Amino acid sequence: MTNKQALLVILLSAIAYYLFGYTTPRTDFNKVFTYYSLLFIGFGLLYKCSNLSIRWLIIGGIIFRFILLFAIPNLSDDFYRFLWDGRAIAKGINPYLILPQNNPELISNGIELYKGMGNMNGSHFTCYPPLNQFAFTIPAIISENGIFISTIMMRLTLIIADIITVYFGLKILKILNIDKRKILLYFINPFIIIELTGNLHYEGMMIAFLSASIYYLLKNKNHLSASLWACAVSIKLIPLLFIPLLYKKLGFKNLFIYGTIVLGINAILFIPFLSQNLVNNFMSSIELYFQNFEFNASIYYVVREIGFWIKGYNIIGLVGKTTPFIIIVITILISIIRKNNKTVTLFTSMLFLIISYYLLASVVHPWYIAIPLFLSIFTKYNFAVVWSFTIILSYSAYINTNYKENLWLVFLEYFIVIIFFIIEFNQAKTSAEIKHSKLPY
Repeated sequence: MTNKQALLVILLSAIAYYLFGYTTPRTDFNKVFTYYSLLFIGFGLLYKCSNLSIRWLIIGGIIFRFILLFAIPNLSDDFYRFLWDGRAIAKGINPYLILPQNNPELISNGIELYKGMGNMNGSHFTCYPPLNQFAFTIPAIISENGIFISTIMMRLTLIIADIITVYFGLKILKILNIDKRKILLYFINPFIIIELTGNLHYEGMMIAFLSASIYYLLKNKNHLSASLWACAVSIKLIPLLFIPLLYKKLGFKNLFIYGTIVLGINAILFIPFLSQNLVNNFMSSIELYFQNFEFNASIYYVVREIGFWIKGYNIIGLVGKTTPFIIIVITILISIIRKNNKTVTLFTSMLFLIISYYLLASVVHPWYIAIPLFLSIFTKYNFAVVWSFTIILSYSAYINTNYKENLWLVFLEYFIVIIFFIIEFNQAKTSAEIKHSKLPY
């Protein structure tokens, strides 16, 4: 592909991003799927066929993000809850202690925000950690009333976060001697641009902190790495899952210190929100997530059907209590068995662990795939890139206002990804066996 052809693809992609972000409601799944597919074709052409330098493609990725700067998120209504929490803090109200459905008038535009987030989101206490709450407060300070200005400020912070991820991601790729173009699998991926920049999900900020933390970990700056890892946890809790995997790289003593720093900083960040009901309210929302919600699951749906056959009712409560213990066992096994002292193996272990977690989960929202996609660029596996496309099939649930999933499309989503993973896993295993057979004895 010539440079002129590549620039034409960028132009056409820019038009598609505009049409997707400003004219496409999530209820129109045919339109959502069509534009998303066109954007992925453009992404594939730019990554595989373009002769443009990585610098120009990164600039293209920034342009795509700024095209969405003034769009109100069209695929998710979570941002209304983000604005609610941020404005509550700006008013001196502890967001961990109030329910939007009971107190819509306490903050500016509270009723409008509650209607936007919906009853399901507004009927439980917030589950977002402290640093995420502080991030929500920034747009509230700048714009107390307007939703439009607030979404722009949120989007700008998330664009900056993605640029930070690129900066540290390129440094990590250099350390690992991996082609630096692989960062484009994250940065110009339509999934990342739409879900993080477009729909204002803070996984992008979590990944920015995590990428910086991993870089300094590879540079043996453990205390700085742990501090940044703590920040990632205080945006989204999921990086806590990976800490045991550092055992062979750090050793028991250093891992203990590392984990203590992570937990200590998070405890400090909770101090401004301390109250008698903080822990109960926060944990009740986490428990609700595991034991009540269902969306775009895989293995869980199979277990649920078996439960219907045997018990005659939905066993989500039992599965929700059991799944964390299964994940703990998987985490321990991966931490002990695999050679995680090797950096590439560590990344692969992190990827396998998060995929195991999502395959067992009862809820897998599209934006959750951002972290396995990020981790995959430092490994030999590309199935997360495939998943970043097939995940759009989950939005078929929003065709109707009752949000009923098309389980055939959910099956197709996971079938394609799992088949692709099996192929890659077998290829990696064969490659390792060939390499081992050539070693002198």
